[in-house]
Order: sequence, then structure tokens, then C-alpha cells
Amino acid sequence: MLKKILIANRGEIAVRIIRACKLMNIKTVAIFTVVDSQSLHVKLADEAYCIGSGSVNETYLNIDKIIKIAKKAKCDAIHPGYGFLSENSEFARKVIKSKIVFIGPSPEVIDLLGDKVKARSIASKVGIPVVPGSKGYVETLEEAKTVAEKIGYPIIIKAAFGGGGKGMEIVNSPETLEISLLGAQSVAENFFGNKSVFIEKYIESPRHIEIQFIGDSYGNVIHLGDRECSIQRSHQKLIEEAPSFLTEQERNELGEKVCKMAKELGYVNAGTAEFLYKDGQIYFNEVNPRIQVEHPVTEMVTGIDLVVEQIRVAGGLKLSYVQDEIKINGSAIEFRINAEDPKTFLPKSGKIEQLIAPSIYHVRFDTFVFSSYNVSNEYDSLLGKLIVWGKTRNDAIERARLAFKELTISGITTNIDFHKTILETKEFQERIVSTDFIEKASIKEKIEENEEIKVAALYAFYEKIGAIKRVKTETISEKQRRILNLWKQRSKLEQTRNI
Repeated sequence: MLKKILIANRGEIAVRIIRACKLMNIKTVAIFTVVDSQSLHVKLADEAYCIGSGSVNETYLNIDKIIKIAKKAKCDAIHPGYGFLSENSEFARKVIKSKIVFIGPSPEVIDLLGDKVKARSIASKVGIPVVPGSKGYVETLEEAKTVAEKIGYPIIIKAAFGGGGKGMEIVNSPETLEISLLGAQSVAENFFGNKSVFIEKYIESPRHIEIQFIGDSYGNVIHLGDRECSIQRSHQKLIEEAPSFLTEQERNELGEKVCKMAKELGYVNAGTAEFLYKDGQIYFNEVNPRIQVEHPVTEMVTGIDLVVEQIRVAGGLKLSYVQDEIKINGSAIEFRINAEDPKTFLPKSGKIEQLIAPSIYHVRFDTFVFSSYNVSNEYDSLLGKLIVWGKTRNDAIERARLAFKELTISGITTNIDFHKTILETKEFQERIVSTDFIEKASIKEKIEENEEIKVAALYAFYEKIGAIKRVKTETISEKQRRILNLWKQRSKLEQTRNI
């Protein structure tokens, strides 16, 4: 069994991995930059090493520096978490070459799944439907025209070795095909070092579902149900839940196909197969060969610690469970709490004056920050994840309402109001969502309206208690003025009732 693990990451996932290691009595080593020196993962680890300052390439993406620290600390394994080097096959190879265990799939599997064209081919081989599109890479305008004419517009051009929404171009007509092709190839080369692209039929307003799976080195693979991650902005997930809207039969059939695909690959460790859903059809999208940000919702409905299982199978042990033992119990929802403007989604930095996490049964708040912590804008804006569980989805929503009443993060702008607004929409409550839900449901406008109401309410309150004699109406908007008048009328009515 593994005895000492270096976590090649930061933030909440580093804390999450450290806690799993502590459960298993495994020593932990953290790495951190100068900016991250006060992070919770540094405080919780048994040892912590500073990797300096500067760009991400010089720190959290510096393969040689990280492996050097792992050797110095006498670690027998490295956990990459998510993001950063988690899908970097070169990193996995160098770790293994250094006689250190890489907690993730093999470099060969990472390479294969990193090529979206090859991944599509494998999915199709095991009976998973793929979106109609090119069979291979598209290099020339003539090839692009041929594919587009065959499958029909709109189409989407994707970077074959890409991810995170980069290198994607939606094309609605032949007139913009050439410039879109060149643009996608350019972005692909700049971001991923390979200009190869492929074409798919563009699925408008789909839902995003995914299957969590894990395999061991003895050929065993199980799936742990599904998740829905349709609420996104700029291809980045914001709210995830388990299980999805699929029926139990649909979930199990899809899970079986994913397990078949994983066995075909010789996949060891945790992974997630992502799909698009539209009009009753499920289409393969990609496989992420790592732990996902949203893994806690699966843990909440299965009772299985995914990170512990990752470490077990990486250490050469068999999976703790067989497929028949996996049961989905209740409903779980995760809300990503980001340091960002809820209307523009622009990242924010600053000092957290106060942080109060909810203390409610079946609620967890995974974070790395605390009161007085200085949030930098050097990295992603994720502060933490609020995860709730209920016997039913409605129970989970109600528990989320209670949790948001307790969750306090002051001193810095967050997207908490964004999530609270979504919770109260009819679409979310009735599960009528898609990947363009935020735009369709006018969430930004609803947030602005709620802010208007709050301001008007404060004016009405202060006027009522005599803190101000007269509201200067020129300082408030027309909408606030109308709301204020309604408050005044309601107040007079209440006074009349009390006579």
C-alpha cells in the first residue's frame, strides 16, 4: 500500500486529497507558490514545499521541479488532482520513469483519450452513439465543405487535442466556414501545440450528462451512476447534480457501455465519460481521465469515497466494490462558489473578512479558504463547493436554500446570489435546463432585479424608522422608485389594519 503521496495541485482539491490520505494513514506532501502560502492545503499536509513564484509554467506546471520535490520527500506516489498536469501524459511518463506511482490512468490511455477523434472511434466501437461528423481530422477547406454538406449546418469545428471550450468554432453557413476553420486551427496550435481539428454536427441547446467510472489493474471496471452538468457558462460547469434525469434502465445501459469502453482501453483509476443529450438521443462527447470537480455529488448518492478508491487501485489493490453493490440513494446537488461578479463572471480578488460554512446535516462545503484569507486572481476563481443531499431532489433543493442562508463569505464578491437566484427559477425546480440555461432564463437580469428590490427595501426601512426624513428619489432608479411606493402603500395598509 502507498505510504506517502505528493499532491501536485492546489486549492480545494488538494485539501480533498489530503483528507482522503489521512483516512488511510498515508503521509502527505503539499506544494505551494508564494501566493498560496496561507492556503489550507499547506496547513493540513504533513510536509509542504514552496515551488516559488512566477507563471503557472514555472510552478504548478513545472514537471521537473515537482518530481524533484517528490524524490526529495521520498514519496512513493503523486496525485495530480484535476486541471494543471492531471491530463498531461508527459508528466505521467516522467513520474513512472522516476519509479513513483502516478495516481491516474496510464500515459498511453491519456494520449489516446486526448485525441478526440480516436476517442470517438473507440466509443463507436462499443456501441456508444457519436455526434454525426468527420471520421478523421479535417485539414483543408474542401474537406470541411464535404463534411458540412453531408451532415448539414450548423456545424462545430473542434480542436482534436483540445478542451475547456478552446478551439471551438460554430459555423451556421458556408460563408463563414473558411475563416472559422482557420481560426479553430490557429487556436488549436497556440493552446495545444497541434492544429488538428475535426467537425461535428452542432447540437443546439443540449443537456450535459456524464457517467463516473473507475477501474483497477485486475480488469475490473464499475460505474457509479450518472450526473447532470447542464448549467454552464462559457463551457464551464457551475451546478452539477446526481443522479441525472435518465431512467434507471437508461443509466445502467449507458454505464455498461462506458465500462465496456474502459475495459477496451485497459483503463485503471477514475474517469468520467461525458455525453450530450437532445430529443431523447445520447451522444458521446469525451472522456476525462482524472477525478472531476463535481465528484462529490456521486459520493453523496453512493456513499463511496472516490479519492480513497483512486488511491487504493493505484496502490495495486482491487476495487472495494462490485457493480451489484452500487446503489443510488437520494439526490445531491453541487454549487461551485466562485470569486467572481455574478453578472459578468469576471474574477474578483481581495481579502475574505468572514467565512461561515453551513453546519447542516447532509451538507458539506469543500474549500481551502477561511476568514482573513487573501484571494488572488492568479488562478481559477473557485473558492469552494457547496454540496447538499436529500432523499428526493426537492428535499435537496430545500436543503440548499437553508445552506445558502448560513453560507457567508464577506469582503469579496462571489456568485452566491447567482446560485440563490437559479434555485428559485421554475426551470431549475422543474429540471427544464440545457447548456444555454443561463441565457434562456435571463439569470443576470433576475440578479439585477433582486438587487433593485434590496436597495428599495433598505430605503423604505430607513425611512420608516426615521433614519432619513425624505428619500432623495433622484439617487434611485425608476424601478426602485416604483418598488419603494409599493412598500409605502403596503405600510399604510398595515397601519390601517392595526387600528
